[in-house]
Order: sequence, then structure tokens, then C-alpha cells
Amino acid sequence: MTPRIEDYALIGDLQTAALVGRNGSIDWLCLPRFDSGACFAALLGDEENGHWRIAPQGTGPADTCTRRGYAGDSLVLETYWETRTGTVKVIDFMPQRDKSPDVMRIVEGVSGSVAMSSVLRLRFDFGSVVPWVRKAHGHRVAVAGPDSVWLRSEPPVKTWGQQFSTCSSFTVAEGESVAFVLTWHPSHSPRPKLIDPHKALKHTLHDWAKWTGRCTYEGPYREAVLRSLITLKALTYAPTGGIVAAPTTSLPEEIGGVRNWDYRFCWLRDATLTLGAMVSAGYLEEAEAWRDWLLRAVAGDPADLQIMYGLAGERRLPETELPWLGGYENSRPVRIGNAAVRQRQLDVYGEVIDALRLAKVAGLDDKPHAWNLQLSLLGFLESSWREPDEGLWEIRGARRHFVHSKVMAWVAADRAVRSLEENPELPGDADRWRAMRDAVHAEVCEKGYDPERNTFTQSYGSRELDASTLLIVRTGFLPPDDPRVIGTVDAVRAELGSDGLVRRYSTEGASVDGLPGDEGAFLACSFWLVDALQRIGRPEEARELFEHLLELRNDLGLLAEEYDVTAGRQLGNYPQAFSHIGLVNSAVDLAGGQAETAG
Repeated sequence: MTPRIEDYALIGDLQTAALVGRNGSIDWLCLPRFDSGACFAALLGDEENGHWRIAPQGTGPADTCTRRGYAGDSLVLETYWETRTGTVKVIDFMPQRDKSPDVMRIVEGVSGSVAMSSVLRLRFDFGSVVPWVRKAHGHRVAVAGPDSVWLRSEPPVKTWGQQFSTCSSFTVAEGESVAFVLTWHPSHSPRPKLIDPHKALKHTLHDWAKWTGRCTYEGPYREAVLRSLITLKALTYAPTGGIVAAPTTSLPEEIGGVRNWDYRFCWLRDATLTLGAMVSAGYLEEAEAWRDWLLRAVAGDPADLQIMYGLAGERRLPETELPWLGGYENSRPVRIGNAAVRQRQLDVYGEVIDALRLAKVAGLDDKPHAWNLQLSLLGFLESSWREPDEGLWEIRGARRHFVHSKVMAWVAADRAVRSLEENPELPGDADRWRAMRDAVHAEVCEKGYDPERNTFTQSYGSRELDASTLLIVRTGFLPPDDPRVIGTVDAVRAELGSDGLVRRYSTEGASVDGLPGDEGAFLACSFWLVDALQRIGRPEEARELFEHLLELRNDLGLLAEEYDVTAGRQLGNYPQAFSHIGLVNSAVDLAGGQAETAG
């Protein structure tokens, strides 16, 4: 039986991440980076595509642990198995790396005596390549092309090869432990440095305690906020400061459907909301690292601005399909790369300018070239905002005049005007940007608003609605008490609502996105509804919805991209940064602080 998406736990080292099931199996891990090929890809196929299971002997793949949880405010997973002969704990973690990535699994006897087994199936290149395995220096060494993985245990246990797998058998009694260390490094390099797993565990717990101790948020729902912040930190690529949308690819938005995308990249659309979440919780170093990544990634010709980039700002993210993987619960195709990278999404210009202003308002050290970059982006947007685009949802249908894209063009001009008003010494023509701001505002209110239903629509002339219009109040485009804002909130809630949650847009009939099938309620949009309700003066409704959303988290506090209200399960790539960003910002709003904004 395939585990549900929310059955997985997350561990990581701030450069990549692994998903660990309730059955003790690591079913997803890309090495050495988030966007590298997976050596465990059972998540998108089956066990023959790579996994590593440690569990009591006699348990099958469908058998699950007794309980699990993170050790305090960390990313160290503790899984307990209670058997008829005793209780055992498995500690899974990835220490922040010195050079090579390590996965460490420490099995500790809690009571009695428990016979354990380990089955390691390494399959490089997303489950397609079976490595050659040999013994060397007390290790099992797996090599295929550029990849090499070294496995050892402390103390050594009985280990053998079987059906292209590495199997181990051992027993732990109360007070005893066996530690496994799996280390990746390039196959042409010498043996990686040995690391003491028990010392690494202490250091990892210390690192997380030190980091979470910096959190300044002390409002309601602090536990949920802190777990979401830990998740966002885990999705950060430490060398550059970039934050991936999710550590997975092709987890479906509809079980058995084709809406399966690669999210192991960094999206500009997340910029302002990510910065707001970090700044509101006191994580200025992370906010500054994200801001600096943003500046490096978008440098160049404004006409070539992309909607997403690689972890270090790479521009080429070609999309291909992996036919040898059957897909999560037969949801095909499995894709790597993302063709949406070539789309035109005019809203990202507003996102970048808004984020850079927010960084300055938050007190981050200004970068000398940041303002010139904004002027350059504005110059391009001034001549392009009237054009249609694919919008923030990356539709694969015809371009349209999306209202959200136009509103973000207004944001770009508005933030420039505000910056010039506050800092008259800056170069730039405030009157020019005021004129653009006024022109965008007038056009959106004329062409993007349906007076008959008292709501903003998805695009000019359409009757479809879009949850992104909930952000109108957050951007400052209209005040919270404007009847058009209130009407839009009510209309989106009525037409796109599903058991209190919100879908992005309607997928019925000739869907705007040009794709067959359906999708679940979008969790980030549901948090946007929380924010909108709070800001238009309905705090009780906002709090009720927020607490409902908290109930959708799994037992570890993790959220995917979407939720299937009929089946009662999470959908889409997991865990999803956008969902956790929404949680943090909504909690801050409900606490009365309102998440940091640049307006």
C-alpha cells in the first residue's frame, strides 16, 4: 500500500532533503543537492527504484511505527517501534555538512531486545541505475558513473548482498545502539572523511536549538509557526540562500492525473511573502541571504527576467519526462526540470521590487546597485504591463490579461513612488511612476472588475474568479473597507470555496490552464483568505479558518501544496514552502502584528 504524502517526515542538511515514511523507509533523496538526481526514488515508483528501510524484523512494507516526532525544535526525527520483545527507537538526521552529505540512522534499544533489519537499495539517476557494490575499508561502497555512496555501521553488523540490495541484520537491547552512516561523494574522489554519528547528533541538535532560539515570534500558535520556520530553513540551500519551493518533483495535484511538476527550484513569486515571514520572526540573516540571492539571480537584461531559477541562480531548467518511473500512485508523467521557466509572468517584476523595498524597510543593509536594478525593471515594465501573460499560476493555455499580474505592476510603480518620496536623493522620476501607477489602477478597476457581481475577476473580460485577487488588500491596491475588496473576498469564498478551503481557480469545462483533470484546494490561497478576512474586519472567521488549516497538518506539522477535501489527504509537492510561508504570515496577522509588508 502506497503511503500517503503526509505519511512522510522531512530530514535535511540545508542543501538537500530526504523523506522518511512511517514504515521506516527513506523513499526520496537527491544527492548532493535538492535538484540532483535521486538515489532513492521509491516515492515515484516502487522499491526497485531505490529506498532504505530500517525496521524490526518480521515487519512488512505496510507495517508502520508506533509513534514518531521531532526531537524538540529540530529536524532530527525519532521513530519508535513497540514490539512483543521490546521497544526500539530509530533516530534519522542529516548533519549540516562540512563537505560531503551524510544520512545518519541510529538505532537505540529502549527496553527489552529487538531484532532489526536494514535493506538498502541504491538506484542512481532517479531510480534507473543499479550501482556496482564492493567492500572497502569496512564500508560497502556503491559506484555508478559520477556517484559514489559509502555505507558503514558502528559497531559493524552482519551485512550481505541480496538481489541488488545491501542487507543487514542485528539485535539491540536496552541501552545498546547501532549507527549507520551513508555518505555521498563524487566517485573520482578519495574516501570521504569519517564522522562520529553520535557526536554529529549532538552537534545537529545544538545547531537547531541555537537557530530556533533566535525566533522572536511570541504570539499565539507559536509551535506551528516555529515548525513552519524550521521547514523553511530546511528548504534553504545554504551556500546561496535560495529557497526551493519543495524538495520533491511530480507529487500529483490530482491522484492519477497529469498535473505533476518539478518544484526543486526557486520562484520569484515567493519573494515578498518569504521575506515578510522571515522578518516578522526575527530571522534577518536568512532574509538578507534570500534578498542577496534574488539580486544575483535577476541581474541582467530586464526583458530576460525569469519566474524561477536554480539553487545558485541557474537559468536553464529544461523539462523532461522519466518514463521508467510509474509515478506516485500511478500519476504520470514524472517530470524533472520545469518548462514554465520560459513563460512570461509580469507579476514577478512587482514581486522583486516589492521584496527589495521590504528588505530596506526591514533594516537590511542596502546594496548600492539594488535601486538601479529596480529602475531598470520598472523601465521594462512600463512598456510591457499592458501585454498579456501566463500569470502566477503558470498556465499552459493561451496568455491572458490576468488581474493579479496587473495589480503587481501597480505594486512595482507604487513601491518606487514611495521610495522616492521617502528618499528624494535617489535618482528617478516620481511623477513618471505615479502616472504609471494611476494608469494601471484605473485599467484594473475598469477591465478587471465585474460590477454585476461586485468582484474582481481572474482576467479582463472573464467571469472566472481567481484566489490571487485575495492579495489585493495585502498589496494596498485598495483599502480593506472598500466594497470591491469585501465583495471579492465573499465571491472567491463562495465560488472557489471547498469545505472552507480555497481553490486557485475553477478547472471545470475549458479550463484556463489548458490541462485536463482537477486539483485540490490550494493551501497558500486558503491562508490568503485568512489574511483577507482578518484585514476586512472579520477576525473570528479568520481565526476559525486558520485553526481548521492547522488541523490539516500531519503529525509532524508539515503541509503539502494542496488538500483533497473529499479524500481527506494532502496533494502536491511536499513539504511546500508556499504553504508554510502562508501559515507564518497568517499567524502574525492574527496576532495583531500583520506580517511585514513593503506598502
